[in-house]
Amino acid sequence: MTRHKVDAVLIDEETLDLQELASACAVPSTWIVERVEAGLLACVSSGGEMRFAGAHLVRARRMVTTERRFDANQEVAALVADLIEEVEQLRRQVHAAVRPCD
Repeated sequence: MTRHKVDAVLIDEETLDLQELASACAVPSTWIVERVEAGLLACVSSGGEMRFAGAHLVRARRMVTTERRFDANQEVAALVADLIEEVEQLRRQVHAAVRPCD
């Protein structure tokens, strides 16, 4: 398997393993495992191994940032990530509904 550094965008088809996600978020792997076990961060299983898609990376980074900046607990950080994701989804829907007249 080819290892790669994750700095920017993760292609939708690409996934990260536990160590790669932890490294990309600058947290120990136990941080990721705790949030997966608490149901706050999702993963996809591949042959018994935890794998994480691009959306998981974005969510994990948001949670890390919230926990660090605001000294929030993991549940609050997950709630903030949920709300940000919902706002982004609503903005996409509004943008799709408001198209310029032809």
